[in-house]
Amino acid sequence: MRFTALKKIALVTCVVALSACSKTDDKSANFAVDEVIAPDTLYNQALANLDAGDFDRSQKRLDDLERQHPYSEFSRKSLILKTFINYRKGAYTEAANAGTRFLELYPGDKDAAYAQYIIGMSHFKRIPHITRDQSTTVNAFGAMNALIEKYPDSEYVDDARKKMIIARDQIAGKEMLVGRYYQERREFLAAINRYRKVVERYPNTRHVEEALARLTESYFSLGLVEEAQNSAAVLGHNFPDSSWYNDSYKLLQTGGFKPQESDNSWLQGLFGSKQT
Repeated sequence: MRFTALKKIALVTCVVALSACSKTDDKSANFAVDEVIAPDTLYNQALANLDAGDFDRSQKRLDDLERQHPYSEFSRKSLILKTFINYRKGAYTEAANAGTRFLELYPGDKDAAYAQYIIGMSHFKRIPHITRDQSTTVNAFGAMNALIEKYPDSEYVDDARKKMIIARDQIAGKEMLVGRYYQERREFLAAINRYRKVVERYPNTRHVEEALARLTESYFSLGLVEEAQNSAAVLGHNFPDSSWYNDSYKLLQTGGFKPQESDNSWLQGLFGSKQT
């Protein structure tokens, strides 16, 4: 009997041991190393997925490529392709980040201008409504300006200039919006600061005519007649057919004044010669 009992104990022990071994093998299988695939194969698979419109699978192949072959030539090509894929997906933050990383790693690469352009476009695509904070607009302007300065011969320069015009106009429009807000509440000094910024920093935007007219109104409301006359004169000299100039002229006439430029005004020299 004793021998039979010992056999039973041994049998149970073996079963437990085998069970433990089986569990250990299962865990090892879960942590098996990914199959290493040649970088060109992974890259071509990513291109094929991209051609098929499967952005997610394409990006997965590129992630595998960067992880398995971080120092290969295909890793560089992978990063610029990921920048493009994120942009096409509408993942603009990720696209800008990928483009920035590419420039940090390969600042002199032939695709550097393209990466900079995608960064600018990723900000540009997220330009908010004019009533919102315009930090993204400022970033778009800065990125496109960097493209023009660093890569002046790039094929993207012409479009970058167009995007800068739009971004600059948006930023100036926001300043005008805030200026009108202060003016309506008779906080004229705060309004003047906003209008002055538009005139000084964004003179080539469509908002400058109104800015000069609003300066005339705000100065006149504060009793600063000479400043009001000067801003109206500069407006008339540069935009003689503007309805804003007509309104400013009529406003000054209500007090018996007319537009007149001043030699010591901050406006002097911003828009050309004095009115004759």
